[in-house]
Amino acid sequence: MDDLTYTLRQLCLRNRDGSHATQADRQRSLSLAARQLREAGFRQMRATSLKGKHVEALLQRWQAEGLSAGTLKNRMAHLRWWAEKVGKAGILPTDNTKLGVPERRYVTNESKAKELDGRLDRITDPQVRMSLRLQAAFGLRREESIKFQPRYADRGDHIVIKGSWAKGGRDRTVPITTPEQRAVLDEAHRLAGLGSLIPSHKTYIQQRHVYDGQCKAAGLSNMHGLRHRYAQMRYEVLTGWAAPAAGGLSRHALSAEQREFDLYARQSISRELGHGRPQITDVYCGR
Repeated sequence: MDDLTYTLRQLCLRNRDGSHATQADRQRSLSLAARQLREAGFRQMRATSLKGKHVEALLQRWQAEGLSAGTLKNRMAHLRWWAEKVGKAGILPTDNTKLGVPERRYVTNESKAKELDGRLDRITDPQVRMSLRLQAAFGLRREESIKFQPRYADRGDHIVIKGSWAKGGRDRTVPITTPEQRAVLDEAHRLAGLGSLIPSHKTYIQQRHVYDGQCKAAGLSNMHGLRHRYAQMRYEVLTGWAAPAAGGLSRHALSAEQREFDLYARQSISRELGHGRPQITDVYCGR
């Protein structure tokens, strides 16, 4: 292992920002960057050696490879993290467009919502079944639903998602507004007791493999669609009409008063889903 790969790995081990998935993605991305910098002729580097010319070399290669805007954005985020941790945040502008990285483009008004159907009965692992039900009831991500601890999360009229369960490491709350949500939570309490939905004899990664295997065997794919369904249901509750992705009116067809409700709903849903920008709700609800 060369010095750059080693020191980047040590940097990641000392700074465990974000969820386990985020940390793993970051370490893979930085290991790739180290290899590609070595291939570009930059040798004798350490993590603290990072300079603008290294960022430029990586970006030129990635753009030449035709990577998507989303992939470029993610890799630039990892480079910014690296620069920040070694005290060189100033070598990268905060705006990707200044580096020639286009804005990520999302397909909107195409619903990706999914509902739990009879195939849930094919799930034999009780923890996986409960994780899926929590995803549907509260719009949780897969990792959040697996690591969910009912005793910690349940605050009566809302649940708290711990930052260590969540993408980006941000705590957030999700309201409990329906009897169905309360019923699912009560069952989760009985199943998990004082712990989480990861059995005591398993790690998170082991339970995630069980989750993935059970979903595949049951014919359930892309269960992130449960999160889309939650967002669309919340939009209709908060506005009184269906989301554009669910067949409702587009934003341009709304009256001035309706647009105020639309904005409020999107801001609320963004917070509940754990996103920093209300525009992200366009992916879930359409526009």
